[in-house]
Amino acid sequence: MSSPEPGAPQPPSTQIVGQQSQPSTVVPHTPHLETHVKTNGLAMVSLATGILSYLGHIIPLIGGSTLALIAIVTGYIARRQIAQSGEGGKDVATIGIILGAINLVIVVLILIAIFFIVFVLGIGILGIAAHSSG
Repeated sequence: MSSPEPGAPQPPSTQIVGQQSQPSTVVPHTPHLETHVKTNGLAMVSLATGILSYLGHIIPLIGGSTLALIAIVTGYIARRQIAQSGEGGKDVATIGIILGAINLVIVVLILIAIFFIVFVLGIGILGIAAHSSG
């Protein structure tokens, strides 16, 4: 029988072959101490202005449409920065863009409805007034 090499690790004599166990750790699992990826600041701005754009219509001179445009622009810039830097917040920026875009679509639909109502009622009232005076 050949003797083992001098530098090779020797199994303990009390261990049975096939019943070796892996070393266990004594450090408890602490998920709150794990490092998190930093969220892009412009992504957060996009989300905040996207949400505030729905309330912004009551603020004079600023308006919800301006906030919606800011949400779209900052969200687009944030997504480009995230692609280059590897920061977190891509979903946050996307949500900001979507909220801003939905707000602008709603504003456009409301404006179309207002113009339609004004013109239809205007033509209707003026048409009736023109026929009744003749």
